[in-house]
Amino acid sequence: MAAPALADRDPAYASARAAGQIGEQPDGYLGIVGSPTTELRKLVDDINIKRRALYSTKAQQNNVTLEAYALTSGCQAILRTTPGEMYRTPEGKWKARTSDAPERDPRCP
Repeated sequence: MAAPALADRDPAYASARAAGQIGEQPDGYLGIVGSPTTELRKLVDDINIKRRALYSTKAQQNNVTLEAYALTSGCQAILRTTPGEMYRTPEGKWKARTSDAPERDPRCP
């Protein structure tokens, strides 16, 4: 997964993630936890545009839909969260990761 790895190198991304302002979602994209600022919205939109482009390419290469590839990527991204990081549950609620396994979409592989 190149897009999330590239995002990890952005200090603004790392800071927002550590502060619990953004989190991973089951659909494979980042989301904003709470009230968005202009800067936060720009950061998340930029990363999500890059993710969508990557997912589109990978979906075509793997002969699957964009949505299916994004879901699988979201499942993996949520699994990679560490304690304290935010993720969205399948029910749509933001939750801070604990040492327990995160709640994931039942369609996750």
